[in-house]
Order: sequence, then structure tokens, then C-alpha cells
Amino acid sequence: MTKLVYFAWVRERIGKGEEEISLPAEVITVGDLLNHLQTLGEEYETALQFPEAIRVAIDMEHVDHDEPIAGAREIGLFPPMTGG
Repeated sequence: MTKLVYFAWVRERIGKGEEEISLPAEVITVGDLLNHLQTLGEEYETALQFPEAIRVAIDMEHVDHDEPIAGAREIGLFPPMTGG
């Protein structure tokens, strides 16, 4: 099982703050994860319709979409961050 944590409008659109899911063997990278999540229902598809804009952290460290997720204890998904 992999723990996923959703933040800001990603959380609002999916309708939950976190969940634990089993991932298929073909989900190897962050990009694969985002593509897989889009298949889980309309709310995921809406939240992740622009996957290139989603920022991801593995075990609280921001990573690129080509980063492998093997061994991750927690994966956080964030919308784009704005400065202020």
C-alpha cells in the first residue's frame, strides 16, 4: 500500500485529504502514478487533468515526474504554488 496525501485544490477536487492505495506493477515513476490516478474516477481525472502542473513530494522531498516511486512511504500531490 502507498499513502497518498492531497493538498489544496487537488484535495478539494478529489474529495479526500489522503488515502492508501495498492498500485499496479507498471506504476514505476511519479508520471506513471499521475496517469494511473486519472483512471480512478471523474474526480481524479478533474483534479489531475493537467498532470504537468502537479508538484509531487516523495517522503516530504519535492521530486520530478520521472522520479521512481519504489520504497516511498508517503507521496504528496500539490497544485502549482504561487508566490506572494
